[in-house]
Amino acid sequence: MNFEHLIAINDPGNPLIPPLSREQLWEGLLHRIENPLPFLPGLESCAIVERHADHLLRELDFGAARIRDRVTQAELRWVRFDILPGEQHAGGSLTISIEEPESGSLFLRFAYATSLAAQPGSEEAAYVDYIKSAYHQSDLDCVRIIRTLAAGGDPQ
Repeated sequence: MNFEHLIAINDPGNPLIPPLSREQLWEGLLHRIENPLPFLPGLESCAIVERHADHLLRELDFGAARIRDRVTQAELRWVRFDILPGEQHAGGSLTISIEEPESGSLFLRFAYATSLAAQPGSEEAAYVDYIKSAYHQSDLDCVRIIRTLAAGGDPQ
């Protein structure tokens, strides 16, 4: 299953939403890499297993499941999380890109690629809409946490 969507970050027409800079968004995404606990409900701990010049490997402990992922990034542009296939997970990826079609108009694009089959009539197909909805809600929560961080608050 491939799924992607945009979330608008700045809305010049709504003065109740404080605008964020590209740098503030980037700092929030870096926080998600280094301390994903506020971003991933159910995550009990995260250990960075290896750091390399171009990526890092993490082990995510969800209690009943341990998942390893590889994180790559292009500074101020995008972050990619590749879940490594294992006994408890078939693998997949999430890429979060910062888009700025015009100055000050910022968006985050969330692009998912999973091994979930979306064949019509398959047992897994019944869950596709639910999973897309859950991803979208999680991404809205991610933006909320980034806003909290940018305002100097505690995301916990």
